[in-house]
Amino acid sequence: MTGATELSGSPAELADTLEKVGYLADAGVATAAFLAIRMRKPLFCEGEPGTGKTALALALAEALGQPLIRLQCHEGIDAAQALYEWDFPRQLLHLRALEASSGGGLDVDAAEQSLYTERFLLARPLLRALTTAPCVLLIDEIDRADDEFEAFLLQLLDENAVTIPEYGEVRAQTPPLVVLTSNRTREVHDALKRRCLYHWLEHPGLAREIAILRSRIPGIGDRLAHQVADAVRRLRDLELLKPPGVAESLDWAQALLALDRDELDAEAAALTLGAVLKYSEDAERMRAKLDALLA
Repeated sequence: MTGATELSGSPAELADTLEKVGYLADAGVATAAFLAIRMRKPLFCEGEPGTGKTALALALAEALGQPLIRLQCHEGIDAAQALYEWDFPRQLLHLRALEASSGGGLDVDAAEQSLYTERFLLARPLLRALTTAPCVLLIDEIDRADDEFEAFLLQLLDENAVTIPEYGEVRAQTPPLVVLTSNRTREVHDALKRRCLYHWLEHPGLAREIAILRSRIPGIGDRLAHQVADAVRRLRDLELLKPPGVAESLDWAQALLALDRDELDAEAAALTLGAVLKYSEDAERMRAKLDALLA
């Protein structure tokens, strides 16, 4: 992978490089990413929302100096949305132009062959990743897709290639670094996991979350960073509909700074709960417990 080896002589060196682009990786994350680069294998990242899975792929692309190509999975996603489509309007115009120029003597076989060329091929994220060398391919929230789409991905993960019936095989000259993420809304099949290195991402510990806040928000004071990280850690221990992730920690701290608050007290927390809690039930429940949360 061009440019990767000089940035990843060891997991520790990769962690240092990721830190320079704003991603603080613990030893487990850095080692998993290092092995994915060194072994040229996809990295399957699973964990609760907000643990930094997607951010890892973004940081790897920036650290490696490679473009990021992102496929956002959703229910019902299919090959046409992920891989390619034919530009039917342009094909139709092309066909009409051929008919007009042939004077009625159109060679049907030649016309048909001319319709299925790169000129009319609309590349979607997976095809772009195979033809962009090198790059980082993020297949985000694969757990939202269905079994058929998982099966479709197997050839790409196995061979760094796909087959387009009308066009032929497209094979990557330089395989992309593939990062798949899952929030575990359903179990992903073993056939896909077997093709990947696997890493479970936890929410950061208190010290690392403070470090993340200080790194991403340079103007934050030590006291406020500690208070926000500690309050978010306590919120994660409660049975909330949506426990806050690192993104919510950052939003909360930035909201407090925007209000010129340099400390997190019950009044400031009540005003800014919408930055950290995204369900009204969670927010209402916590409004009555803010003093205990911040004690």
